[in-house]
Amino acid sequence: MPTSDVTPLERPATAPSGGPARQSSDPTRQIPTRRISFEESLVDLPKFFAADNNPVHSHFAASLSSSFPDGEDFFVRSVRHYRDRITDPDLKKQVSGFIGQESVHGREHRYFNRRLDEVGYNTRFGEKMTKRGLELRTRFAPAKANLAATAALEHFTATLAELLLSNEEARAMFGHDGVRDLFVWHALEESEHKAVAFDVYRAVGGSERMRVYTMKFIRSGLIATLAIDVVISVLLDREARRQGNLRKHFKAFRDSPMVTRELWDRLRDYDRPGFHPDDRDTTALEQEWRDRLFGDQGELNDNLLKASA
Repeated sequence: MPTSDVTPLERPATAPSGGPARQSSDPTRQIPTRRISFEESLVDLPKFFAADNNPVHSHFAASLSSSFPDGEDFFVRSVRHYRDRITDPDLKKQVSGFIGQESVHGREHRYFNRRLDEVGYNTRFGEKMTKRGLELRTRFAPAKANLAATAALEHFTATLAELLLSNEEARAMFGHDGVRDLFVWHALEESEHKAVAFDVYRAVGGSERMRVYTMKFIRSGLIATLAIDVVISVLLDREARRQGNLRKHFKAFRDSPMVTRELWDRLRDYDRPGFHPDDRDTTALEQEWRDRLFGDQGELNDNLLKASA
């Protein structure tokens, strides 16, 4: 992995064949676009769908989901902007897979957000604020800065994805089968494409300095924004207040796998010189869940709309 600001495009190298240097960190990486739908499994969504009817966990999932559709659109715009600069056919193919997966994520979370809105969550407002903020950033920030932000945010989603796939307690927090399946599928695909935006950023000359400082700015702001959003959403929810024991529910969240020093350390690892998403090898974990969800007896095969690309 590179350990300085010199990127592959700034320090040309040759592949074993004598051709251009590889831009993909893993030319064998496969990123399939799965045409899938969770609409049927979310029809019976109750208001507090999380385990033990915990309103804090339910609002946390809703807050995450409200940011996903327009966040995914931003990721796609940021990577697609540099698509023509990619010369490595392996990375080009991975970019196509990245765009395909993120597009389906956005579609499925938009539907989930509509269902959340119908049962009493203000996800439309969350979507609107996310869309406005990211559209402004796209318009005024340099394209490479937006790509750096995408790479940083992809590290967030990949870190949460690894936690969800490897920790049964974290999966159980989502309670409702349809909601849990939605987030587990999303987690698998975030793990599959976790290095694509990073590899594109590196390939087009993104510096280590911009990469690290972008994450430092985003990390604290994103966590603080999410925490404030969850607290306010819960406190403004009359049904949540009627349930009582809000202090108990908040404590359960603080004691959950979503709030640990280990998770924070994994997020901060992005600041390390020479960091690369593949430094954490999740290939076996990904294969386990591909087999479990989409193997011959896959748990989500019935959700597939047609053969995957």
